[in-house]
Amino acid sequence: MENLNTMLPGNSRYQPKQLVPVFGYDNLYKKVAQVEIATLETLGEMKIIPPKDFKKLTREVKQKLLCIKTSEVDIAEREITHHDIRAWVRCAQKILDKDIAQWLHIPLTSYDALDTARILQFREAYEISIKPSLSRVVDIFSNLVKENSGKIQIGRTHGQHALPITVGFWLATILNRIVYSWEQIDRFSGELTGKISGAVGAHNAQLGLGFTLKDGKTFEEKVLKKLNLQPAPISTQILPPEPLGYFLFSCISLSASLGQFGRDARHLMRSEIGEMVESFEKGQVGSSTMAHKRNPINFENLEGMWLRTKNEFGKVLDTLISEHQRDLVGSSIARDYPIILINLQQQLNTLLKENKKGKTFLERLSINEEMCEANFQKNANIILAEPLYIALQMSGYPGDAHELVNHVLVPEAQRGGYSLLEVLDDMAKNDEKLEAAILKIKPEILRLLKNPERYIGDARKKSLEIAKSAQKIAKKLI
Repeated sequence: MENLNTMLPGNSRYQPKQLVPVFGYDNLYKKVAQVEIATLETLGEMKIIPPKDFKKLTREVKQKLLCIKTSEVDIAEREITHHDIRAWVRCAQKILDKDIAQWLHIPLTSYDALDTARILQFREAYEISIKPSLSRVVDIFSNLVKENSGKIQIGRTHGQHALPITVGFWLATILNRIVYSWEQIDRFSGELTGKISGAVGAHNAQLGLGFTLKDGKTFEEKVLKKLNLQPAPISTQILPPEPLGYFLFSCISLSASLGQFGRDARHLMRSEIGEMVESFEKGQVGSSTMAHKRNPINFENLEGMWLRTKNEFGKVLDTLISEHQRDLVGSSIARDYPIILINLQQQLNTLLKENKKGKTFLERLSINEEMCEANFQKNANIILAEPLYIALQMSGYPGDAHELVNHVLVPEAQRGGYSLLEVLDDMAKNDEKLEAAILKIKPEILRLLKNPERYIGDARKKSLEIAKSAQKIAKKLI
């Protein structure tokens, strides 16, 4: 088999193999060929191409058209046409019998083929690569959420200890975002449209030259039906940019969710926190000089890939406008759009990378419960400041309970290593109003205030709900 240039757009370091059939360089014109073949088939069915000539469009000929390499087209463009689609047409005409070659690219304009082909590429990339990878990630992530739904962890806001949650709850917040973005990707994938509307979008050649069908369908509808696409309600020489823009933004949103997981997890791996452990395989190196290091390289890559991806979306925004019915400014820019899906697939591949035993990176993650407990206990004496001040206010304390807890109880508890309740009880000995308020606090609330690990709200319940919902949605989408 002849060697192909399978390089994907973007950095050569990031080349997820699943996307090579779609975005590998020498495969880029396959979808253009599909559009042109569907057009020839429609012309043949309408008998615009004489039946005796149409018979020459055989299965073998179609296959050869699909195999025209981008590098071949480049040569024809560079040396002859100085136009990409006319270069492809020249390459294709060498394959076709002359009686059918003369009908190639009629009545199309370049972007009937190119824009529609681009839509086919993105839809296929989602179906054959992103979707199955997401299904695996969501399933494994859901199981992680369930396994850790009851493991206590200190919640953090602004980098500071906040209120108790569970590890499963933290993971569920990430999982929920992943699934939401997946739903949006799937939705907008289904709303992607094509166009066979001509040089300004008004179907001039089709209507002016009598490309009409007896069944009431338009020529555009007939061609696009063969490609399983609906036509855009209206277009210029190019498709309206919003449907693809929303699809790509949904991919960006998913990338951000994975980046969030990367950021959270790599911080939990910090030496002074140590609540999460990234697997370290035999022979792996953490530093070129510090042999003791175990760097969170995969989590760093998850976040770094998000930064690369979100900056690619600026190109999509730049091409939301064009001059009148079309200019060529956005042409070169749009060639980079696939990088968004390539980077997203790279993130998914990071999570799904298997070791020699076939276990994915995501499955090999582990939670250090001892460190979770140790970190929790560092401020266990003060983290129930919230329920304490609310309980005091509800029990009739006449002053500002928040002020009392914030500026009196917490500093004293921190200085002496006491619990807030201990400091409160000591103060109440000399404060009748405070003592009266404490006596009105319900016994079950007092018990809760003595056990901070119980103050987790519905963290465990929510974790399990999200995991169950995620797996249900995944089954529906796949």
